[in-house]
Amino acid sequence: MNQDQDEARQSSLPGCYRHPEVHTGISCARCARPICPQCMISASVGFQCPECVRSGSGTGHAPGANRPRTVAGGALRAGDPQLLTKILIGINAVVFLVQQTVGDRFTDAFFLIGRAGIPGFDGPQGVAEGQWYRLLTSMFLHGGFAHIAFNMLSLWWLGGPLEAALGRARYLALYMVSGLAGGALTYLLAASNEPSLGASGAIFGLFGAMAVLMRRMRYDMRPVIGLLVVNLIFTFNPWVGIAWQAHVGGLVAGVLVGIGMVHAPAPRRALTQWGSCVLVLAASLALVLIRTAELI
Repeated sequence: MNQDQDEARQSSLPGCYRHPEVHTGISCARCARPICPQCMISASVGFQCPECVRSGSGTGHAPGANRPRTVAGGALRAGDPQLLTKILIGINAVVFLVQQTVGDRFTDAFFLIGRAGIPGFDGPQGVAEGQWYRLLTSMFLHGGFAHIAFNMLSLWWLGGPLEAALGRARYLALYMVSGLAGGALTYLLAASNEPSLGASGAIFGLFGAMAVLMRRMRYDMRPVIGLLVVNLIFTFNPWVGIAWQAHVGGLVAGVLVGIGMVHAPAPRRALTQWGSCVLVLAASLALVLIRTAELI
């Protein structure tokens, strides 16, 4: 009898608006449509449906009102929480495939170098020659299968949680600013004819931001600190031949941007977060200008 009553009670519940065959007693906190466990997304109060989370609209609400946010103020999105991380890995993989297909000519045209002659090119090449794009393009080049495999594994391990915590726009800003800062420090300190390439500066920026985030959330920091220490040991190993400048520059930039992202006061969140990115970029630009003045 109790089982019959329970079945009758469930059959009287409305069906999910996306899965009508699934009866549910939960409704969206914004549009009041019934949602099943598969569709419900946690919000600051109750649950919301994917459409309200994605569009920021709902019955009786202005766009963006009461929209659920991450710890850094990023909007929660329906769909793949690691989409941007997968896109970045895909871009690196495609560029590496082009490197393997076209050969050294392609790599030589886009790796980071201060100022030097490169066989097959007319005249000196490098950032000091006005080729500032090398600070960006070098972030997506790699020197071999082991190099790209290690960097992409690190990006996968760190990128997903950070993308979910920061939101896609802030996460992309962190990645790019850290990579550019690592390139700027390499340009400043490395020999002008020493080439550099790889996503390591951006990856170390993610390490720095992850440490800041984990401390902010009061998580156990031993795993990320241990992994960072191992990476720094390899970084400063003279027999490995790693451009330590990119790692240090990216790490410092990641820590600074990470602090701005996760500790920004709510009333001035956007100003603090994007301001931290601008300040790190400005410092990177200053390093580039100083080094260029020395080389020309």
